[in-house]
Amino acid sequence: MKILVVGGGGREHAIIRALKKNPAVSAIFAAPGNGGIAADAACVPIGATEIDKLVTFARENALDYAVVAPDDPLVLGCVDALEATGIPCFGPRANAAIIEGSKAFSKNLMKKYGIPTASYEVFTDMSAALDYLDFCPLPAVIKADGLALGKGVIIAPTREEAKIAVRDMMEGHIFGASGDKIVIEEFLTGPEVSVLAFTDGNVVKPMVSSMDHKRAGDGDTGPNTGGMGTVAPNPYYTSEIALRCMEEIFLPTIHAMNAEGRTFRGCLYFGLMLTPDGPKVIEYNCRFGDPETQVVLPLLESDLLTIMRACTEGKLAETEVKFAEKYACCVIQASNGYPKYYEKGFPITMTPETATHTYVAGAKLEGGRLITSGGRVTGTTAVADSLEAAVAEAYRLAAGVSFANAYHRTDIGRRALAAKEG
Repeated sequence: MKILVVGGGGREHAIIRALKKNPAVSAIFAAPGNGGIAADAACVPIGATEIDKLVTFARENALDYAVVAPDDPLVLGCVDALEATGIPCFGPRANAAIIEGSKAFSKNLMKKYGIPTASYEVFTDMSAALDYLDFCPLPAVIKADGLALGKGVIIAPTREEAKIAVRDMMEGHIFGASGDKIVIEEFLTGPEVSVLAFTDGNVVKPMVSSMDHKRAGDGDTGPNTGGMGTVAPNPYYTSEIALRCMEEIFLPTIHAMNAEGRTFRGCLYFGLMLTPDGPKVIEYNCRFGDPETQVVLPLLESDLLTIMRACTEGKLAETEVKFAEKYACCVIQASNGYPKYYEKGFPITMTPETATHTYVAGAKLEGGRLITSGGRVTGTTAVADSLEAAVAEAYRLAAGVSFANAYHRTDIGRRALAAKEG
């Protein structure tokens, strides 16, 4: 079986390694892939949003299946285009991917169908948004409506900071056209939980929960990033909360999308806040999270390709989705200065032991050497019988990654460990 994986980051590297475990897989192509993925798949120099070229490549190479991993091509209709040529895909069509593509859409969906989330207002007029900030509760959460590489959210503790954020988005276009429409919402408190879920549009089978570390600096300081590390499972996500989320959030979301004529098939990411009033949705993503995937898939005991095809074919109810009762921790090695300005082009070395536990995100091959080419460069994952052991082992292994200008947080898993002890 020949498979195309669209994307080129650490998430895609983790997906490719999991797909390779199926003996029926004869070849995996990654578009565009990266220098590290090249060790596990044949990289094709086609960008993830070059949909016409992806379709041509898939057709000319008689590919059997495609996994569209990033948000941009999903929202742009990559799955629709591939399926139109007869290539089955894992991932939602464009009319369902809008659940991430437009925050205003997802908030309005939740309001219409009674799915718990923060109160909010949507604005396309900057003056109206600024007027609203004169009396809305603080802190205020300002979100660009469209995709913004996971960084289109600003939490403003003061009215002046909130107004600066609105002007930056709507007038300064710091997130491009994604900020032409914004959502201003209530600030929720409580532990955050990420839950990825497989769905075929009717059945929902959640994956193991995880805890992301979004801020660049230790102690959750500094700017928001795409994620500096993760642990799984999340100790705050108890079996009681999981049952409540299934009944109040997961299934109602799938039913709501069906009612809107936007059946969702693929991986639906639920970003949750466990508030004093119960679990509420912070955000939806229409795909695997990054770097959540790097701790979730190493714990998956069932076959990933079998599950993905079941989602595509509407057979998830009869398909096993089983996770190991263990713990995982992923430590991201980033370029110093990320997510703002950072230098790249530095050679990367890894010990053989570390390489087998490391997913490569921002790196390219140059003269046969792996060179840094992005903000988040690698993610090293360890699995163990306890969270303490997984964290310690992830840091031990991550020390085997070396490149100039490297930076990582030193406290990945600390909050989770404190929660377990508490």
